[in-house]
Amino acid sequence: MARYTGPKCKLCRREGEKLFLKGMRCMTAKCAIAKRAYPPGDRKFKRRSKPSDYGKQLREKQKAKRSYGVLERQFRRYYHIAERQGGDTGENLMRLLERRLDNVLYLAGFAPSRAAARQLVTHGHVEIRGKKADIPSMLLRAGDVVKVRKGERRKKLIEDYRQMTTERGIPPWIAVNPDELSVQVLALPKPEEFSVPVRSNLIVELCSK
Repeated sequence: MARYTGPKCKLCRREGEKLFLKGMRCMTAKCAIAKRAYPPGDRKFKRRSKPSDYGKQLREKQKAKRSYGVLERQFRRYYHIAERQGGDTGENLMRLLERRLDNVLYLAGFAPSRAAARQLVTHGHVEIRGKKADIPSMLLRAGDVVKVRKGERRKKLIEDYRQMTTERGIPPWIAVNPDELSVQVLALPKPEEFSVPVRSNLIVELCSK
């Protein structure tokens, strides 16, 4: 499985905002954005020229890719699926990204970051409809119930993660059962419920060229 293995804080600095790639570290004074709120490679005093339309479109696409942990080839595949679905392509694209198994586990508070949620899945700790699910990019449907396999150590970790992520809140399109270590997808997310604030219309303008 291809994935980005470089320094995550550089990605946040390049986008100029917190992407919450390192879990609770992003909420502390150790966050790179708090220390160096300028793109990597640039000095504080150096002014950047006004971005072009292409630059704005690219930044929105990169923000979405990096937030959800998706590489270029996979992102393009999601875009082509969204394009064929009909309706608003940008909303379709973001809805596909939101429905990823690793993203749902992260939103449920079962992991401090999407990267940690991917690890939880690939290590075989998750099941759907009674069967082990070890593909983080699996797309969930309304009515699906995701369970984390029982284990005292695992339960304690998830309780700690949920306490750390209480400030983020649980989106209304999923329901979490902390006693059963499960999360149910109640419905497909609406545009106002997307967890990553990007201008999807700019992404569509870029990818449609």
